Amino acid sequence: MAVKIYKPTSAGRRIMSVTDYSVLEKKIKTPRSLIRRKLKHAGRNNQGKITVRHQGGGHRFKPREVDFARDKMNIEARVQTLEYDPGRSAFISLLAYRDGQRKYILAPDGLKVGDRVVTSPRTEVRIGNRMMLKNIPVGTYVHNIQIDKVGSGQVARAAGAYAIVQASEGDTVLLKMPSGEIRKVVGDAYATIGQVSNIDWMYVRLGKAGRVRHMGVRPSVRGKAMNPVDHPHGGGEGVNPIGLKYPKTPWGKHALGVKTRNPKKASSKFIVKRRS
Repeated sequence: MAVKIYKPTSAGRRIMSVTDYSVLEKKIKTPRSLIRRKLKHAGRNNQGKITVRHQGGGHRFKPREVDFARDKMNIEARVQTLEYDPGRSAFISLLAYRDGQRKYILAPDGLKVGDRVVTSPRTEVRIGNRMMLKNIPVGTYVHNIQIDKVGSGQVARAAGAYAIVQASEGDTVLLKMPSGEIRKVVGDAYATIGQVSNIDWMYVRLGKAGRVRHMGVRPSVRGKAMNPVDHPHGGGEGVNPIGLKYPKTPWGKHALGVKTRNPKKASSKFIVKRRS
């Protein structure tokens, strides 16, 4: 994957770049059963009040239903397509199983049309295959990882994301997460081999405010530009500092650099090394 840069025909184009989609399939007929319509709430609750700021508008889109669980055991599937999904940063692939069923999965980097993939407790360590963590060799890149033995994959699903198998200790496996945190995970949990596709997505520059609005993100106003009634940083004549020892949120709580994780959280015992 690569990033495409246009000629600077305008101020917005000058610093703008997009993902190169030339590697994807063209003129694809998506199965209607795998298309989902995502409803928008514009950051409002059931009373119509804004509970999450800076949301609203955006282009209408219909994301595809992606199979994060991949629980069809020992049934080989053929990769039919490599596609764009409007609902996520990573690319997706359509799998055709031998029993006739078709499902979308997150496309790993390096997966090609015509490849064969399978989900099994122990199988060949090949890009796209899914297997138990305890059977994956140390140093392997994995993504779409289960946290425990039930449920679908939850970790490392964004474009370019991956975790690294660090060690295997009895019934648990040590994983280095995308954040740098080293964490214990149940060895019977499943993960997919490889790194998520569209690695260069992080280098795309939006270039203009309009592209952000197309994504459904509304403008963010600085607190110091507001009135005192609207924000703790507000008020003052001209350009002034916030006038506080530390920055605050609009609701008066500490902001920037404050630890938000509950120290009594039950899953803290699985963290071997913090990301810091």
